[in-house]
Amino acid sequence: MPREQYQTKLEGLRDDVLYMSELVAERLRMGLDALERQDAELGDEVITGDAEINDLYLELEGKCTDLIALQQPVAGDLRFIAASFKIITDLERIADLATNLGGYAKRADREVFPDVDVQRIGDDTLAMLDDAMAAYAESDPERCFAVAEADDEVDAACEAASDLVVRDLIERDELRDDEDVEGTMQNVSRLLLTIRDLERVGDHAVNIAARSLYMIENDDELLY
Repeated sequence: MPREQYQTKLEGLRDDVLYMSELVAERLRMGLDALERQDAELGDEVITGDAEINDLYLELEGKCTDLIALQQPVAGDLRFIAASFKIITDLERIADLATNLGGYAKRADREVFPDVDVQRIGDDTLAMLDDAMAAYAESDPERCFAVAEADDEVDAACEAASDLVVRDLIERDELRDDEDVEGTMQNVSRLLLTIRDLERVGDHAVNIAARSLYMIENDDELLY
């Protein structure tokens, strides 16, 4: 394959990965919106849309393996293709977590523990994803480290939120008088799962940043 055509394929792969990240970020926003509004219809839309992302993942996986098998790239090109392959895997998993949010929204029937700001945590993880993909797109190592630092804050927020839910549940006198204790506990469980899933979104954003840093500078500092 001529060098010019090879470079075009590499640039096309980058564009495809960025397009996938836009789809995933939109699904995550939709999942958060569905939760905030307890919108079952929007939750269904998030769940249904996961098939498109899965199909795109398989398509890009094929492009990565073809480039490696047919072109035998070396050095920077090989790191770029390998990073792209790992990044689409993390993006696909973020999409799965967004699908979880859609499912939680479908089953939620009332707000529980309004002091837990799930939307703020969600916005923070979206910002991490945006920064991680910008690091990949712009070959910006500083953004990679910024994502890792932001993850510490998200982890702390998730831990504090989970602790608040458990503590308030223990201290709530009205729960003893609640005729629908089972329903309340199911909603609490969904809230804790939501917090856990958002923390995992942040972890996947860090993975993307780590792979981007390795791609840019051959630096594995954030990988382990």
